[in-house]
Amino acid sequence: MKTFDLTNQRFGRLVALHQVGHAANGNALWQCQCDCGNVIVTDGYRLRRGNVRSCGCLRRERSRQRLLQQPETVAKMNAPITASINRNIPQHVSARNRSGVTGVSWDAQADRWLARLMIHGQLVLNRHYPSLVEAAAARRRAEREYGIPARIPRMKKRD
Repeated sequence: MKTFDLTNQRFGRLVALHQVGHAANGNALWQCQCDCGNVIVTDGYRLRRGNVRSCGCLRRERSRQRLLQQPETVAKMNAPITASINRNIPQHVSARNRSGVTGVSWDAQADRWLARLMIHGQLVLNRHYPSLVEAAAARRRAEREYGIPARIPRMKKRD
């Protein structure tokens, strides 16, 4: 198999520095430096064919550009975080909930009621209260503030 010397040749944003070995299929592996500063190792066949043109930065940039050219996507990006909450799903209190209020639980270590609210992986409410009523009120205030729909109490089964 013929080996091509690609040293100092440019392929898109990559410049081939030197050969570092061979892949399992026999293709020469080349260490390349991207214009952004990253160093990658890729095979010479993919470089010569134009399959690899950057370390991945080109793909990220083009993806970002395409995304920002769509007005509806830009509008969604600038919308408040509550806009993606699905209000069509029935909001029932879980059957395993002991307090009767979603997001309120008894903290045995603190010997107080804990009110919590998480939105998109971030706790926006995480406080202890001396009574269940205060904790439930704090949870409801936070739900209103962040636009969370009210939960429907689950009816107990009759025997």
